[in-house]
Formats: sequence, C-alpha cells, structure tokens
Amino acid sequence: MTAAKLNIDELEAGYPLFCKALRLLILKGNSLKEIERTVCWGHLETLNRCLPSRYKAPTYLMALIKRDIDKPNHY
Repeated sequence: MTAAKLNIDELEAGYPLFCKALRLLILKGNSLKEIERTVCWGHLETLNRCLPSRYKAPTYLMALIKRDIDKPNHY
C-alpha cells in the first residue's frame, strides 16, 4: 500500500485533525517512538518544514499537549 500524496493546501486543511490525532495518541499512552511513526506526525513535520512561521514542530506541539493534559486550565 502506498501513502497518499497530499499537497500543502490539503495538509493545512487537515492540521486540526492531525493535532487531535496527536492528542489522542498521547492520551492513549503511546511512546514517542510509536508516535513518530504515525502518519499524523509525518504530516505535522511536513507542515513545519514547509511553513515554519505558521506551524510549530511536532515535538513542540507534543510538549504543549502534555502540559495541557497534566495541568488543565479551569477558568
């Protein structure tokens, strides 16, 4: 099976979904190595590489998500 080739517009449109998938993987307890092998991680890396001023690195997003999970805001 070959991977789907997405253009940058399609990747940008899927960004919220990729972030949600990353959050679910973290909540599930997957290791960093397991998460790095996922499609969503690859797409997040591509977005960061192509548009670094607009999209943060997946490792940074992962740190933000973990921080949010560990200390949720109760406003």
